[in-house]
Amino acid sequence: MKAKKRIGIWMDYTSAQIYENASGEYLMTTIESNFAQPVNQQGKQHSESLLHNKENQTDQAYFKSLIQWIKDYDEVLLFGPTKAKTALYNQIKATPKFNKIYIETRDADKMSNNQMKVFVKDYFAKLLHYESNYTG
Repeated sequence: MKAKKRIGIWMDYTSAQIYENASGEYLMTTIESNFAQPVNQQGKQHSESLLHNKENQTDQAYFKSLIQWIKDYDEVLLFGPTKAKTALYNQIKATPKFNKIYIETRDADKMSNNQMKVFVKDYFAKLLHYESNYTG
């Protein structure tokens, strides 16, 4: 039986901390979104619609870079304090070629890098324990 590839991603709309298991140790990679860049609204130069479109394009580019990471994994944990994880989940599940990937979302507050790593390790350890009760 092939070992399942698992990845945990703590995310909000500004950045993502990706924890992937390599050789038994979780390695972290950070992906930044351009969402945090200030938008000049002085003098009402931009319409609300234009600002919304710019934010949407930024989100889509950010999500696309995260999907490139996720596509090679069997199980994915998306966690964080905002609705970004749910938006990414919905975008992934709307694409049929990703139906084989098990994805779960969990709410989580801001955490240190070490707390994130422990959260991911604990989640997958519990998932493995749960799976082991029903296999055999």
